[in-house]
Amino acid sequence: MDAGTLGLALGAGMLAALNPCGFVLLPAYLSLFVLDGQERTRRVAALRALRATAALTLGFAVVFAVFGLAVAPVAASAQAYLPWFTVALGLVVAAAGVWVLFGGRLPALRLGRFGRGDRPITASWFSMTVFGMSYAVASLTCTIAPFLAVVVAAFRSGSIGAGVVLFLAYALGMGIVVGAAALAIALARDGLIRRMRGAGSWLPRVGGAVLVIAGAYVAWYGAWELRVLSGSAAGDVIVDGAAAVQQWLVAQAEFLGVAGLAIVLALLVVFAVVPWRRRAQRADAAGRPDTSEASDTESDLVREDE
Repeated sequence: MDAGTLGLALGAGMLAALNPCGFVLLPAYLSLFVLDGQERTRRVAALRALRATAALTLGFAVVFAVFGLAVAPVAASAQAYLPWFTVALGLVVAAAGVWVLFGGRLPALRLGRFGRGDRPITASWFSMTVFGMSYAVASLTCTIAPFLAVVVAAFRSGSIGAGVVLFLAYALGMGIVVGAAALAIALARDGLIRRMRGAGSWLPRVGGAVLVIAGAYVAWYGAWELRVLSGSAAGDVIVDGAAAVQQWLVAQAEFLGVAGLAIVLALLVVFAVVPWRRRAQRADAAGRPDTSEASDTESDLVREDE
């Protein structure tokens, strides 16, 4: 395995987050950070975005690992059923958006005694992992071929170590794209709420509208895929228009590259942490402890881990 193959796996994973089948689920995922109207410190917002991104990437990677290694021999027949899942997922996302538009709130999923239903969905590792798995299944039709060519081929050639490294690189490429976007949205949302105290009444509804639009498109795309499989599909204005947007996003991602997106992600993390460190340093210089944000972060983590 050379550097070119590793870079190819990273790039394939990066573009998997912006694939034509499921790319509108990325703004749907980002809108979940808008639905939590609570005012949070910058550091807590960054922590939540990174944790949710890690969970989503894990769910995405698990689906690709199972499908790529176990289902690949019957991939052709399995793919025929994937559009039905895409339609169902789109309808669920759209219904969730309608619920939020009318003042509802999406709780975190509960799993036995773990999780609390009153927490935002982005606070739950389990919820975001399930979202990542759904994202992956909706994306399989468009992304499984590059994944099989880049990653699974290494396993089949007998190089298990190379296959594992390429798989991790693929997941990392996807996670960098999603993480940079999630962190930017989370930080911008909290800053906006701090500047506009009344924003909490309409920002969640904006997020709900995004969910409705994204869910409707995902369902429409799944129905279009079914028409393609039946041989009755022609050009579709909605799919073609979304494809143009998707291609523009891909062009921007390719322009930045994996290294550029990683730098953006690192800068956002620094932006989230540095103000807290400066306040702590000023407090130390004044001879008094600065516990405001630290206590906020600690209490938030305790609530999430309960």
